[in-house]
Amino acid sequence: MLKRVSARLRRWCAGPRGPMWVLVMGIVVGVGLLLAGNTVMSATGTEAFCTTSCHEMSHNNEEYLGTIHDVNRTGVRATCVDCHTPKQGLPYYVRKLYAVQELWGHYVTHSIDTEEKFEAKRYELAVRVWTYMKKSDSRECKSCHNMDKIDPDRGTEKAQVRHAKAKAENMACIDCHFGIAHTEPEGGPGPQELDI
Repeated sequence: MLKRVSARLRRWCAGPRGPMWVLVMGIVVGVGLLLAGNTVMSATGTEAFCTTSCHEMSHNNEEYLGTIHDVNRTGVRATCVDCHTPKQGLPYYVRKLYAVQELWGHYVTHSIDTEEKFEAKRYELAVRVWTYMKKSDSRECKSCHNMDKIDPDRGTEKAQVRHAKAKAENMACIDCHFGIAHTEPEGGPGPQELDI
């Protein structure tokens, strides 16, 4: 059967309309792959997927519930993808490809597939996220929080001084704001002390 299909395709491509068939088939296959890819990206970019179907968050979602990113006076929630995935462009696709490593650790090597194993690697995983956030200048944080729009009159005097220092020294948000949605890991220095 494969030989017959291959022979038929060669006849179509060799005929006078061959280049047209190749172009049409290329477009159809390209559109199909684009639609399938977009569907997968959308399906894997939901809170439900991250917390129940995906990786280690199924073990530690409870620590996120009730935090300032989950419940606050404004009613605006930040979910897993808001903090851990860029919103668009090449960084979005790179992060999605990187997530395959997390699936590998959960489903293939089973290195973080239980709560105990995750806790044993919590600091290592946190350093990985902190490093990513520092290198991206806390891009995901800044997609919601704009330093230039922070109203200094609404914050404490201490917060005003620290935000002014952070802005002057070009610090990443994660340098100070870590352990907000997840339990702060034990075992080493925080993000500010990391040599990145």
